[in-house]
Amino acid sequence: MPPDEGLRRAGAAVRVHLVDLVDDARALRGDLGELRRALHAEPEVGLRLPRTQERVLEALRGLPLEISTGTEVSSVTAVLRGGRRTDDPTTVLLRGDMDALPVTERSGEPFAAHNGAMHACGHDLHTAALVGAARLLCALADRLTGDVVFMFQPGEEGWNGAGLMIDEGVLDAAGRRADHAYALHVWSTGLADGLPTGAVASRAGTILSASYDLDVTVRGVGGHGSMPHTARDPVAAAAEMVTALQTAVTRSFDVFDPVVLTVGVLRAGSRRNVIPDTASFEATVRGFSAGIENQMRDVFTRTLRGVAEAHGVRVDVSLAECNPATVNAGAEVDFAGEVARELFGDDRYRTIRNPVSASEDFSRVLSSVPGAMLIVGACPGSVDPAAGPPNHSPLVRFDEDVLVPSAALYAGLAATRLSG
Repeated sequence: MPPDEGLRRAGAAVRVHLVDLVDDARALRGDLGELRRALHAEPEVGLRLPRTQERVLEALRGLPLEISTGTEVSSVTAVLRGGRRTDDPTTVLLRGDMDALPVTERSGEPFAAHNGAMHACGHDLHTAALVGAARLLCALADRLTGDVVFMFQPGEEGWNGAGLMIDEGVLDAAGRRADHAYALHVWSTGLADGLPTGAVASRAGTILSASYDLDVTVRGVGGHGSMPHTARDPVAAAAEMVTALQTAVTRSFDVFDPVVLTVGVLRAGSRRNVIPDTASFEATVRGFSAGIENQMRDVFTRTLRGVAEAHGVRVDVSLAECNPATVNAGAEVDFAGEVARELFGDDRYRTIRNPVSASEDFSRVLSSVPGAMLIVGACPGSVDPAAGPPNHSPLVRFDEDVLVPSAALYAGLAATRLSG
């Protein structure tokens, strides 16, 4: 079915809801902003987010939702039952991630965190926007022909929170497998030629890369720093390995099927005049092709062992998948684009030309349920969208006005799927 046909079949009354959703979301702006700032000021990292979970539960209190919490993680799952039941109801899942990063904030925001963590990727905005969508959709419950699952997820930042929630049954929380799944991600700078606040972007197929964890330990022989010839220096070998990997990436992989490798951790030694026995480093690797992992393992292992042999040291190499590539279903992207245009206007939706080398564990949801990841612009007006701090920077700031279009977009996707 063409995407515009889906909207036509939803009927004129639902069109009014789509038009009105933005105004209804604006009425929630104050409450959602207050929730977002509270979450931002007290960020929590990983799978255990007790204070965040408490705030979400409080924000959902009084709504006609079936709410459950996770056993292994601090998740919240809320199910809204539509009032116009059918024999074969459709279920729509909406995901909002809740965790922060272990980054010391330097944004200068008056509500900045001071506990060594930071919502540097905008998950506080996702959480508040999903609460807003829950309120909007609860007001429309008697007009919905199916169910909505609100997935408030911890542990997106490398903790496999989505996978753990799937293990605990989130995809079947409504009593049957979800039929459609949607998530959004705010973006500050550096994407789609400066995506303005509230504008939506996506693409069919792979939108975000797969990510892999590369762990390397170099084993040498320690000694005195004044007599390196009597030792086997793992630090010098590790340093050469870091640069050798960058060359290997550019010389071993197709430029049109790229690999991105960044070393983020390098550890060695305890004193300047002591050559240690070991050195280690950790890297994140990004790729886009389903079969590229085996090639990466071969190239990295061969390169690292070659450097190790030249230095007379040994090396242990581990490459493990963190998240698979995030792959959007084409029909779902077409549908979401039409909803975004209906909500915000034709000029507020853009197609991303190339995949982005960030990764997401929402990919695990999309491996089981057709759906789409959408990007929403959130660059403050005072910041240069081409040169400002990006997501994950301790300096990054987001335009809080993105809460209104984000809540409306979440709600519009579900309301359109569950109308008619």
